[in-house]
Amino acid sequence: MPRMQNRVRSLTIFCAAFLLLGVQGLIHAQTRPSTNKTQQSLANNPGVQQPGIPTPSQPQTLPNNGLIATYGLQGVLVETTDGRTVSAQSVDQAFNPASAVKLATALVALQNFGPRHRFTTGFWIDGSFDKASGQILGNLYVTGRDPSFHQQHAVMIARLLNSLGIRVVTGDLIVAPGFTMNFDSSSRRSGEALYDTLDSSRRSIEATRAWREERTTLGDQASLQTIPSVAVMGEVSVGTAAPGARLMLTHKSSKLTDVLKVLLCYSNNFMAERIGDSLGGRQAVARQLSAKLGIPAEELHFASLSGLGVNRVTPRAMMKIFRGLRTELQKHRLLPSEIMPVAGIDPGTLEDRFTDPARQGSVIAKTGTLIRTDGGASSLVGQMRTASGEVLLFVIMNQRGSVLRFRANQDFLVMQIQNSRGGPKAFKYKPLTLPMKLADTESVSGSANNELEPNANSATAP
Repeated sequence: MPRMQNRVRSLTIFCAAFLLLGVQGLIHAQTRPSTNKTQQSLANNPGVQQPGIPTPSQPQTLPNNGLIATYGLQGVLVETTDGRTVSAQSVDQAFNPASAVKLATALVALQNFGPRHRFTTGFWIDGSFDKASGQILGNLYVTGRDPSFHQQHAVMIARLLNSLGIRVVTGDLIVAPGFTMNFDSSSRRSGEALYDTLDSSRRSIEATRAWREERTTLGDQASLQTIPSVAVMGEVSVGTAAPGARLMLTHKSSKLTDVLKVLLCYSNNFMAERIGDSLGGRQAVARQLSAKLGIPAEELHFASLSGLGVNRVTPRAMMKIFRGLRTELQKHRLLPSEIMPVAGIDPGTLEDRFTDPARQGSVIAKTGTLIRTDGGASSLVGQMRTASGEVLLFVIMNQRGSVLRFRANQDFLVMQIQNSRGGPKAFKYKPLTLPMKLADTESVSGSANNELEPNANSATAP
């Protein structure tokens, strides 16, 4: 037994020393140094090299003759905000960035929609409205493609319809082909969930709890004095609104920046794909990135806009994407922390990383994780802050190895770079609970004279 313990101890010491030497070797300064549960993206399909996409090189010796860890494949690029290189390795080789692709999706969404954009959901009726009985003698139609529409929002819709005097719909509930609820990609299932949530007699305990928690957090006690309810007597179907239907209510989501904060903190694949669809899909996003950021087409290959599957991006291209995101945010006087996870503070993928009090809040980044694809892929893209207040931008991409070891290597590399420049320093950041981000919705009552028409285009428009 003592012999076995000695072997284990020796192996542990060897691994720790090996990792330390590997990461220390990667750090070479070309500028003067200054004195809740994690959600991860999973994929079931194995990685396949795409035609025309470079194969990542084996780990290399860096200019200072230091060696990185020899397991797996790695690409690294660390730069100052003015573009000077701090560390670089395999920057022109293509890696699978996994969910770091969501940064590209967020950038193009901000460029196309603007940070204050709100996704709209329309509620329309046909037939007549009997105010005395509170009945719609016809159908209720729902249009829109809000990726953040959830059960608490449905309860609010019931309350707002009640405020218009509507309590019963004698006809059917017909939702647009693009309508989704509770992150369910099926419009049919989303329609059924809406059907149940509108009606207090069918509403789930979870929906009621979510509604009450949101209203309590917002300090909206008035809404909790009654039980919102709209009963639909007919069936649920998917289709477009009938010509001549009248808009009764328009629900607007939280601002795009708030939606992106939730999306990036939890690395929500559904929201990323839905927003990507509204941008024209993965090829349209890649074309826009190439055109606006000057990224060669061969350095970008998107299998998805959530990061699932076999995506390919070089560290140099990913740095351009992150810089482009920072620039777009600065145009609107926004900071990366307003849409990206702050390590050790925000819930989600970085909740349990950089949690030491000295490092908490000193890293703002997007993770990427694929357990099986490409033999295991992991990435970390963002910015770190040092004791002097200097901000360094970084891209670290790994594949073909243990995701857990990759993460440990990424964290240790960031910490060593911070230490080499005086230590870490937290970014200025005042966290806001994420449920509050999706609670900043707006609703406007419609009228029979509203100019909007529930045609096929509006039924599927964002």
